[in-house]
Amino acid sequence: MSEFKMPRGIVISGTGLWTPPDAISNEELVLALNTFAEKFNRDNADAIESGEMQAKPYSSAEFIEKASGIKNRYVISKQGILDPERMRPYLPERADEELCLQAEMGLKAAKLALEKANKKPEDIDAVIVGASYLQRAYPAIAIEIQGELGIDGFAFDMEVACSSATFALQRAVDAISSGSAKAVLVINPELASPQVDFTDRDSHFIFGDVAVATVVERKDTCKAGTAWEILGTKAKTVFSNNIRSNVSYTSRAADVDPFGEGKLFRQNGRKVFKEVCPMAAAHLESQVQELGFEPNAVDRWWLHQANINMNLLIAKKLMGDDATAERAPIVLDRYANTGCAGSVIAFNLNSDDLQVGSKGVICSFGAGYSIGSLALEKVAI
Repeated sequence: MSEFKMPRGIVISGTGLWTPPDAISNEELVLALNTFAEKFNRDNADAIESGEMQAKPYSSAEFIEKASGIKNRYVISKQGILDPERMRPYLPERADEELCLQAEMGLKAAKLALEKANKKPEDIDAVIVGASYLQRAYPAIAIEIQGELGIDGFAFDMEVACSSATFALQRAVDAISSGSAKAVLVINPELASPQVDFTDRDSHFIFGDVAVATVVERKDTCKAGTAWEILGTKAKTVFSNNIRSNVSYTSRAADVDPFGEGKLFRQNGRKVFKEVCPMAAAHLESQVQELGFEPNAVDRWWLHQANINMNLLIAKKLMGDDATAERAPIVLDRYANTGCAGSVIAFNLNSDDLQVGSKGVICSFGAGYSIGSLALEKVAI
């Protein structure tokens, strides 16, 4: 399937990145997990010795960095996660009349994106929130943010796991192409830490919290000095159970613990690595070739930020020996896996230095499997 052939003249005019104030290093995370594991193993020594239970394995900062490339992550609430008696963030419920936490995160990023694009809320026609996890079913987080900003138009939430940002950006392109909107605000508030099992050595280190936002509009309405024209978009999904989260309101009807065994985030990391890397590389190579150029003509690849080994392999497949950290920048060492936001963080932090005429690709991939990408060229306005 070829990339979506939108009319030329649609641009990304600004992005915003909001980073939570609390940071957790690998060393802090490991100390909490190992303290928890030591107590668990001591309290359950007899059952573990008889084979009725499995001992909790210990972790190390070196293991985390080697397995993922992650050294740090930002989270909304640090103390609860590092408490061996709790091992989860503490996020008090808010009244219905208060702005919900995910909307608050998204609003902060949205204001930064509007400022970068030199836009006011009245210039925006639509708001799309895409995230790996949504705080509630309804009303939509996007509509709540729309109301806070005073935007007159429409808004909706969508979820395609770690591809939610690129899929949402493509929906923005669709809306502008069809004429239903002139400018769209895409927001990705990733509140991932409540979904993490911080007692699991193999996944406790993976995710962080963050919010990013992007303004997509017609080139003839752009007020920024430079912008990134969208040359093409491409999306692909193939069903897989290798990355899964089973948290659901139907657990109530099934009489099971909605946060029990197997309900939080889990993945078969080896299978994901083996299957997603070639899929993503082939997807990206075909996209740029369909647009008339080769992968080596791309000045910068803003790849999904889940695992450094995946990124290095995909970059190598695309660029061969020309693959460098400058051409495929890494931000997951600081931010960890931030769900769908990672590639937009990489774009936000590593795009201003490129000259007019430079080409780049934003790409995300994740559960589903799902892959979304946008090919861009920097233009003067």
